[in-house]
Amino acid sequence: MVITVIEGYNLIVFGSVVPLLVADAGLGITDQQIGLIGGLVYIGAIVGALLAPVLAQRAGRKRVLLLAIGVFALGALLTGLSTSGGMLAAARFLTGLGVGGALTTAMTVARNSAPPQRGSLVVTITMAGIPLGGVVAALLAIPVLPAFGWRPMFVAGAGLALAILVAVVVMTLPTDTPQDLADRSWSGADKLRVLFAGRGAVVAVVIAACAVANMVAWQGLNVWAAQSMVDLGFALTTALLLTFVLTAAAVLGSFATATAADRRGSAAVAVVTSACTLVGLVAVLLLPVSLPGVVVAVALMGIGGHSTMNLVHTTTSDIYPLPARAAALGWSNGTSFIGAFLGPALGGAAIAAGGARGVFSTFAVAAAVCLAAVVALWVADRRSTAATFRVPAADAPPLVPA
Repeated sequence: MVITVIEGYNLIVFGSVVPLLVADAGLGITDQQIGLIGGLVYIGAIVGALLAPVLAQRAGRKRVLLLAIGVFALGALLTGLSTSGGMLAAARFLTGLGVGGALTTAMTVARNSAPPQRGSLVVTITMAGIPLGGVVAALLAIPVLPAFGWRPMFVAGAGLALAILVAVVVMTLPTDTPQDLADRSWSGADKLRVLFAGRGAVVAVVIAACAVANMVAWQGLNVWAAQSMVDLGFALTTALLLTFVLTAAAVLGSFATATAADRRGSAAVAVVTSACTLVGLVAVLLLPVSLPGVVVAVALMGIGGHSTMNLVHTTTSDIYPLPARAAALGWSNGTSFIGAFLGPALGGAAIAAGGARGVFSTFAVAAAVCLAAVVALWVADRRSTAATFRVPAADAPPLVPA
């Protein structure tokens, strides 16, 4: 979890410093360019998430995790030292590359080290670091930005990554588990065949639909919730309090949903959590605007958005044969970053066209698509067997139980 806290910090800190970046004459960037530069971190994360399992098969997960941490630490440092818009863009892409690789690898390590009956809880604990890192970034920005400007925020992220994360990984990361050895027993071609051939390809498409649609709504809400609440008539302080409710409900609710998932199945509980997101969004659109009602609706959005992604990752790790687990998690993570990139952009277009109701309507459509996809994933999870996937020939090493 320490790893993902620092990842969350480096991923989310950019939003805290946007006004100062635009005001920095030395960078010479506009509001429109800031939006594009901010999105590059997710493009880098897509590449990192898909590349990490390939590198891990050759070099081992511990080395890949250390490399990814070093990459996003370097990206954060270069962001803090940027002297132009182009350098800032390259640094944010590099940060995303490291974050995507580290997140996929850390999740695979956590899932492989967990008892089978605690898979959802372990993934949830790992992923809880992302919003907590965002909270750290927001709290640190309050004293640092007025006194020192925007650059120390990124230098601090780089320092934390190197000083804390490397120490934690070197001292505590477990050695290869039987699951890791099983992962290396299949070639890259075997894993691609399992993921993208036959009925396995259908499952991969369903997972991608879940991840993209959920993150369009969830990441879009993270960016546009405060502005949308102001547009609905709430004071700025109240709007900021509601964004805190969104994050707090996401973190606290995810532990309850993970516990339920370990008892009832991650895909089944994901159906409930994705419905929570949709209900919360529809409630804001249809019910009279009142603070108590909006608090409940926002809490449902937070629980649903964050928990659904965690449970989709857990289902992904369980539904495919064990040697393909890392590649499958790379796929679910990579496609989730596509949604994280699209969500804020779609939200910006929606608020310009239709105000807060345009935002909530757009994300309600995404949540409805996610709910339908999660139901399909639940059906696939119930029906899948080893025969669902094109596993290697009979002379391949046997699967190791999760």
